Amino acid sequence: MENKKELRNWLDAFGLDHPLVIAGPCSAETEEQVLKIAHQLKDSDATVFRAGIWKPRTRPGNFEGVGALGLKWMQRAKEETGMLTTTEVANANHVELALKHDIDILWIGARTTVSPFIVQDIADALKGTDKPVLIKNPVNPDLALWLGAVERFYTADVNNLGVIHRGFSTYEKTRYRNNPEWQVAVDLQNRFPDLPLILDPSHIAGRRDIIFELSQTALDLNYDGLMIETHHNPDKAWSDAAQQITPETLIKYTEDLRIRKEVGEAAEFKNKINTLRTQIDVVDHQLIEMLGKRMTIADAIGQLKKDHNVAVLQSKRWNEILGKMILQGEEKNLSEEFILRVFKAIHQESINHQEKIINN
Repeated sequence: MENKKELRNWLDAFGLDHPLVIAGPCSAETEEQVLKIAHQLKDSDATVFRAGIWKPRTRPGNFEGVGALGLKWMQRAKEETGMLTTTEVANANHVELALKHDIDILWIGARTTVSPFIVQDIADALKGTDKPVLIKNPVNPDLALWLGAVERFYTADVNNLGVIHRGFSTYEKTRYRNNPEWQVAVDLQNRFPDLPLILDPSHIAGRRDIIFELSQTALDLNYDGLMIETHHNPDKAWSDAAQQITPETLIKYTEDLRIRKEVGEAAEFKNKINTLRTQIDVVDHQLIEMLGKRMTIADAIGQLKKDHNVAVLQSKRWNEILGKMILQGEEKNLSEEFILRVFKAIHQESINHQEKIINN
């Protein structure tokens, strides 16, 4: 993976390459583990070593981090490898301890971003600092909440900011641990175009086999970096074992990831249009996912109609749907002709699904 372009603001000041690669274990477990992984990463494209010191878990009883002791291990890793260090802070006390141990970059976790009260406390504790702060998206796809967290740090005169896209929780089961909802991150980037945007594919994936795919999509969307959970023995990790990869795998991934280079007006045009096309690909994927969900519901309706001996075609219901969709389409600048063609096709596919169930 080659450098793509010069970075902006604090990333330049730190002399970091593009894309920025942050790697390390989900949790600092032992001093030996931290040092082993750091040394395996020191000659990779990763320039920042990450490890969770305090681990807020969804349910009590799971490993919740070694606490402040792990900060000393991070310090030693930094001294021995020359890598920068980063960890999550969730309150003012964490901030004080992290600064005391010269942690280079702090990040705000998704569970923290959801609380303006906690975000404000952390922003106040960091007021005027030149330490970079990375803000993860909130657990749910709430752009205003994410923007609000960024603005609270700016208001506290914390200007070396970036954001981490780690996906969003969903009640429905999908192929991801946390749905990417790429458009939310794209919308935030449009609001703050100079704010470095970093992908956390580990938390989006929840499993290691699609981390590369997610990382490539992020680079195609012009993200500024990746934060990838990396462990020397992932299957034995004390937290989030399924989503961590080995340092060797990380090195292979960074060799294989493609980065478009911006050189000249023609290349810049191509880069921008490829980014927009990737955004279309993301939305098209979401359309297929939603259509699949709609047909699943149509199947359930077909079974219900079969059980109660009801005809497949319900003209009144269909006309109501069509009328509503035409009105909503107008609000989105979609022509009536287009809406009719699309929803007639969807309706026909629904009928086909239901007839198949009834005839069987």
